[in-house]
Amino acid sequence: MACRIGELVLGCRDPEPLARFWCEVLGYVVVGREEGCVEIGTPEGFGGPQPTIFFSVREEPEPGKSRLHIDVNPTDRDQDAELERLLKLGARRADVGQTGDEQWHVLADPDTPDYQF
Repeated sequence: MACRIGELVLGCRDPEPLARFWCEVLGYVVVGREEGCVEIGTPEGFGGPQPTIFFSVREEPEPGKSRLHIDVNPTDRDQDAELERLLKLGARRADVGQTGDEQWHVLADPDTPDYQF
């Protein structure tokens, strides 16, 4: 058996609203809380069919480009409808040097600072 992703760990300024955002985006639920941390995932939680995401307080963003991003694909609507939904939830468009010919969009979540990647 090969390895699988069990959880993603993300440092952020305020875990609670960011966890709520990603719960709405992915259809996840909060599966655990610790001091300054929130973990979200499917109702099965850690070890379930999908990885969990663990948001941990970090006062300052790490300098330079983030080493982690999350690719999401819609499961029950077309890409344009999903893009509109994510923008309404608080995602923002991000410029990482796209040409405009891509078949995908780059978005920043509500916790991402306003600097370019």
